[in-house]
Amino acid sequence: MKCTQKIFAVAYILTTLFFFLCGVSLIVFAAIELWFAVNPLAQLPMRSRFVQILECIGLLTIAVAAFELGQTILEEEVQRSASMSAPTRVRRFMSRFLIVVIVSLSIECLVAVFQLIHKSPELLPQAASIGIAAAILLAAWGLFVNLNIAAENLEPQAMQQAKAEDHKVET
Repeated sequence: MKCTQKIFAVAYILTTLFFFLCGVSLIVFAAIELWFAVNPLAQLPMRSRFVQILECIGLLTIAVAAFELGQTILEEEVQRSASMSAPTRVRRFMSRFLIVVIVSLSIECLVAVFQLIHKSPELLPQAASIGIAAAILLAAWGLFVNLNIAAENLEPQAMQQAKAEDHKVET
């Protein structure tokens, strides 16, 4: 059993490393995109520069999501010793994951609206569907947290253990 746990820990560490490398790569791509947008020697219309900067924001948003997901996996799966069976742990992991997804979707919706409003207004319903998906996820997450409170009350020791691990992970 311990051998299997070590294999999973190594896999989680590799996954975290790949999230980090993907995030760094996206930051590099965003920096290149930003340079092309603000380069004073380039003969680009202002609208093209604006779209490139919006693309840069989108890349950075996804990079932040990659970093956050990697950090969540590292903290919740590698640094914490307790298993994921406790309702408190599941709620915390799901909450961290959904925050990243919801914020990323919301920013992507804004970027898409800004890009499409002048270029292709007929595609605005598709951009709005991204915002609607983020809102539905937010409502579902709120419902999940609300319904999970009763399960947490059945295992108060799990909440105390999670708080004790928070202190350990922060130091």
